[in-house]
Amino acid sequence: MTVQLKNNVPAGAIAITVVDRAAFQALSARLPTPTRHWLAANGFKGAPDSFCLVPGADGKLGQVFAGVAHAAHPFALAALPQALPEGVYRLAQDGLGLSAEQAALSWELGAYQFDLYKPRRRAPATLALPDGADAQRGLAQAAAIIATRDLVNTPAEHMGPAELAAAAKMVAKQHGATFTEIVGDALLKKNFPAIHAVGRASTRAPRLIELNWGKARDPLLTIVGKGVCFDTGGLDIKPADGMRQMKKDMGGAANALGLAALVMAFKLPLRLQVLIPAVENAIAGNAYRPGDVIKTRKGLHIEIGNTDAEGRVVLSDALAYASEGKPELIIDLATLTGAARVALGAQLPALFSKHFDTARDLVDLGLKLDDPMWHMPLWAPYQSGIESSIGDIVNTGKSALAGAINAALFLEYFVPENQDWLHIDLFAWNDTARAGRPIGGEAQTIRTLLAYLEQRFTR
Repeated sequence: MTVQLKNNVPAGAIAITVVDRAAFQALSARLPTPTRHWLAANGFKGAPDSFCLVPGADGKLGQVFAGVAHAAHPFALAALPQALPEGVYRLAQDGLGLSAEQAALSWELGAYQFDLYKPRRRAPATLALPDGADAQRGLAQAAAIIATRDLVNTPAEHMGPAELAAAAKMVAKQHGATFTEIVGDALLKKNFPAIHAVGRASTRAPRLIELNWGKARDPLLTIVGKGVCFDTGGLDIKPADGMRQMKKDMGGAANALGLAALVMAFKLPLRLQVLIPAVENAIAGNAYRPGDVIKTRKGLHIEIGNTDAEGRVVLSDALAYASEGKPELIIDLATLTGAARVALGAQLPALFSKHFDTARDLVDLGLKLDDPMWHMPLWAPYQSGIESSIGDIVNTGKSALAGAINAALFLEYFVPENQDWLHIDLFAWNDTARAGRPIGGEAQTIRTLLAYLEQRFTR
């Protein structure tokens, strides 16, 4: 951990003065003349993610000026840990008043590097903060995001259905939740035929992972995460460039575990259920085929239009099972469609909700927290595009148009009309590097969803 929480911050820690452009202009006139001249010579003006090292009278590093977009930005200090010289730093009293939560969160995320296989070239710098609830909250959020990233970044060779189950079991153990799983042919006996159908061709057995936590008297929240640990596309095999990053197709499951960890860490007054259908969509003689008709837990029959639209098939059983408990809210997170990426890009997950007011609240909250999502419609007239002539529903639309909406409408078939439900179609991946957000696996929407759950259930 690169943030140290201490009752007394070390006196020898190097001070970081945090400013935005406006705050720097106001502060500049009050700075000692040598410092002002040094900053000007180095072109420092308080721009976001910029910094300047200022020497002391002895020639050693005396202080740091760091520019941020604004004081509440969740990645305010993220550019610093891997850029500053190794050592211990503290926040100065002058400049912007950065909260301990934002400081801890942004510093930890800025220090993140997936180093399971490739060691770091250097240790990141350390930030010393006064111990307190705000700093601890920031570190808890960072820990959940980092764990989510690590799960997505781990190659499929080391992150199959069994390994994903082991990760879920570890989360359960950390927070006192119960863990169960239904594996292989037991899925048929327990009436999860769609999960079994998608995962049966792999040498690594499919499974339904379940966590339960909380008090029986509290409202039930069910979080469902798509856990396709690798997606070849099945018999409708993907081209090489489409398959290259398919280790991340369990990104919904990783984000579900990240959100669940935060719900439990902050002890929200909820009864929590987490469901992860974990499979590998592989190719073998017993692989499910285009044109097959698969029975689901709900009793509906799915015609398989394309084996590469497997995520919605495994989610159908999980959502049907989730609905049986009549929770206050179901949230599903899934790397479901390329169509959502075409519409919104990598940084903006698609949100589907039955309630426009809830969707607006979540969009506004996501923009405020810089953890965004964007509302897209459950457009009922498009249901005709997923009607099947030989089954109840087909897992692909009749054209390439409205692909993300078609997938959401497909999932809606497995959620009762009166059940409150959020569907989030996310990318779980950074395709470009930004401060605190390196290329690779990413947690998306979980900070916003946490804030929404706190507002909704702890008033």
